[in-house]
Amino acid sequence: MTTVPTQEGITLTGFVGEVVKRLGRLVVDVQQCQARRGIVRIDPDATVEVARQLLAMPGSRLATATGIEVRDGIDILYHWCFEPEGVVLTVKALAARPELAIDSIAPVVPAANWIEREMHDLLGAQFRNHPDMRRLILDDSWPQGVHPLRKDFDQCLDRPPLPSGPPVAPGAGEGPDK
Repeated sequence: MTTVPTQEGITLTGFVGEVVKRLGRLVVDVQQCQARRGIVRIDPDATVEVARQLLAMPGSRLATATGIEVRDGIDILYHWCFEPEGVVLTVKALAARPELAIDSIAPVVPAANWIEREMHDLLGAQFRNHPDMRRLILDDSWPQGVHPLRKDFDQCLDRPPLPSGPPVAPGAGEGPDK
């Protein structure tokens, strides 16, 4: 087991510590490091390189990604699992205001494709070089620039109007008795 103190005073421990050491200079901050759970912040310009390195590790996979609006932009959190060690490493990168843009890892990690599209729809995060940035969750009639998981979203004012009547099934109202 590796135990190495970091500059932040957090000790790099166990398998997570080995992964963090392997990433080296790409990690700008270690927020938590336990033997089986870690959280690191990376330079936003390093997202693709970090994804490449993590994906190349035996037993690694991208489990999911999440986004959260913070004061300076949108924190994108990529959650990586390592089997059979049973380890989870969360890699944080800030998509800073005003652009809210970060490089997409989908060209390197295809599993990130849909989750990055979801974060684009719901939070307004921009993923540069994403292979398919079409809407995934929101209807095409949803207003551009309105993102329902943003703090400034108003459920009453920002939501598009609901249809006035019940949905009509295709072919309804047709036939010999109509």
